[in-house]
Amino acid sequence: MELIHVNPPSLHTSPAFSQGMLVRGDHDLLQVGGQNGTDASGAIVPGGIGPQTEQAMRNVLAVLEAAGADQGNVIRMSILLVEGQSFQEGFAAAMPVWGPHVTAITGAHVAGLGRPDALVEIEATAAIPRG
Repeated sequence: MELIHVNPPSLHTSPAFSQGMLVRGDHDLLQVGGQNGTDASGAIVPGGIGPQTEQAMRNVLAVLEAAGADQGNVIRMSILLVEGQSFQEGFAAAMPVWGPHVTAITGAHVAGLGRPDALVEIEATAAIPRG
C-alpha cells in the first residue's frame, strides 16, 4: 500500500495537514480532508454560510481532480455546520457546484470547527478505479 499526499496548487498549503490522502492498492481510495470555505491564500471567503459552503465544495472538487477523480467517485461525504447555520442555505449554494451526484452523506451541527472563523467543513471519501 502507498499513501500519497494530495495538495492541489489552487488550495492553501499547510505544513500541518494534507488536503487529501490517496491510498494506492488494488484500487485507489482517496480521503479528502475537511475543507473550509477558504480561497487559495487560506482566507475565509466573505458572505456567510452560502459562499463558504460553495467554496468548500469547490475545494473538495479540486482535491478530487488532483487525484484523478470527480463527484462520481465519491462514496461518502460529511458536512459539518456551526450551530445556528442553515443546512438549506448551504445545500442551495453547494448543489450548483456539486451537481446531481448522489452519495452517502452525513450532516451535523457542531459547536465549533478547528478554524474558529469557518462556518462549514466538508470531507469526502472517493474510490477511484485503476486504469
